[in-house]
Amino acid sequence: MPDISPARDQQFARMRDTAREIFTAALKNASIENAFARNLHCERRVLRIGDDLHDLDTYNRVFVVSIGKAAHTMAAALEAQLGSSLEGIVASSVEPANLVGPSQVRGFRYFRGGHPTPTTESIQAAAAILKSLASLDSTSLAIFMISGGGSSIVEKPVYDEISLPDLAATYQTLVLSGAPIADINAIRKHLSAVKGGRLAQAAYPAQQVSILVSDVPDDTPDALASGPTMPDSTSIHDCERIAAKYDLIDQLPKSVADLFRQHALDETPKSDDPAFVRARWWTVLSNKVAIDEAAVAATRAGFAVEVDNSCDDWPYDQAAAYLLNRLRELRRNVSRVCLISGGEVTVTVRNGGIGGRNQQFALACAEQIAGLDITILSAGTDGIDGNSSAAGAVVDGSTIVRADARADALVAGVEAVRHALNAFNAYPFFYALGDALVTGHTGNNLRDLRILLAY
Repeated sequence: MPDISPARDQQFARMRDTAREIFTAALKNASIENAFARNLHCERRVLRIGDDLHDLDTYNRVFVVSIGKAAHTMAAALEAQLGSSLEGIVASSVEPANLVGPSQVRGFRYFRGGHPTPTTESIQAAAAILKSLASLDSTSLAIFMISGGGSSIVEKPVYDEISLPDLAATYQTLVLSGAPIADINAIRKHLSAVKGGRLAQAAYPAQQVSILVSDVPDDTPDALASGPTMPDSTSIHDCERIAAKYDLIDQLPKSVADLFRQHALDETPKSDDPAFVRARWWTVLSNKVAIDEAAVAATRAGFAVEVDNSCDDWPYDQAAAYLLNRLRELRRNVSRVCLISGGEVTVTVRNGGIGGRNQQFALACAEQIAGLDITILSAGTDGIDGNSSAAGAVVDGSTIVRADARADALVAGVEAVRHALNAFNAYPFFYALGDALVTGHTGNNLRDLRILLAY
C-alpha cells in the first residue's frame, strides 16, 4: 500500500477524533441520571415510576435491590430522588470508588460480585438478597433496579450439586460459545436460584417494581441480568435446544452436563405465577437511547445519519461485511455519511488472547477499508470489551499503513491484522497503535455502538 500524505494523515486523525467524540456524547447524554430524571419523580412521599404512583407512607417497609454494572449509579440516582432514607443491597462488579460520581449510599449493604464469571461474593450477595426479601410481606414495597452484568454478579445455583468452580466453568463455556446473550441467559436462568423470576418469588407477597437499564434486545426484556424479577419466556426445551445447537453438553462440568443428559432441569416461573400479580417493570434506558444520542452528535458533526441494527447478534465477521456494504451503498448518494448500528456481535473464542467482540469487529474491518476515507468505531457502553481494559477500538483507512510503520512493535500491517484476528488478540494491536478506546468503567451498560463514518 502506498504511503499516506501528511494532509491525508491529519484528516484520518481528525475523523478518529470525531468518531470518539460521537461515542463520548452518546455516553454522556444516555446517562442514568438523565433517565431517572425523565422517568422517576418523588414529591410529598409519592414516588412516580413511569405511569405508576407509589405512596411510600402506605408501606411498612421499602427495600431496594440494585444489581448489575450500573448498580452504583442507579442507587445514587434513586437517592437523589428519594433522599437518604433508603435501605437495601447494592451488588456490582466494581467498587464505587472506581466510578466517576457515585459513592456509597447510607443504608445499603454492598457486594462486589464477579464478572463475567461468579465468585464467592456473587454467592454471598445472592444469599443476602434472598434472606432480606424473605422478610417482606404484603405491606412492603420491593424496588428492584436491574442492569446488565447481574447474571454473574449475583448468583446462587438452584441445585446443590453445582459447586462454585463448576458454576464459573459453566459461565466461561457459555460466554465463549458464540451464542447470543438471550440464549446464554436462558440456560443461566434454569440453573439459578435468583434468575428467571425467582427473585420475584422470593419477594412475594410484597408489591414489586423493577427499574431496568437494559443491555439486551428490546423484545427480550426478561433476558436482562437473566430476568430475576420477570416471568421467564424461555423453557427447559429451549435450554436443551441451545445446548445441542452450540455443542455445549460435552464442554460443561459433569454436575451441569448430567442435568441436561438426565433431563432434570426444573422449570422457571411463568406469567401465571402469583409472584407477578403485584409486580411492574419499567425500562428507563436502553440501547435505543444511546443510538439516538449518537445520531444527534453525528448530525451536529455534519454527517447524514442512517441507523441499521440488522446485524444484532450476528457473528462479527458477517456483521462487518454487511455494514461495510451498507456504508458503500449510502456513500453513493451522500458525501458525508454516518452509519450507526446498535446491539452486539458474537465471537466464538478458542484459546484467545486479549480483546473482545468490539475490537474483533473493528479489526475485521481494517483490511477491507485500507486506503479508503472511512473511519469505524466499535465499543461497549459499559467501558469494558471482553477481557481487555478497553471499551473498544477505532480503525480507518490508515490503520494498515500505520501498523506497517511500527515494525518495531508489530508485524507488517496486513499480517498483523490477520494474526490478531486468528488469535483473538486484538487489544495489543490497538494498544500499540494508540487506537484502543479506553474509558474505564462507565457505570452504565446499554449494549454496544458501532459508528461508521464515510467522508
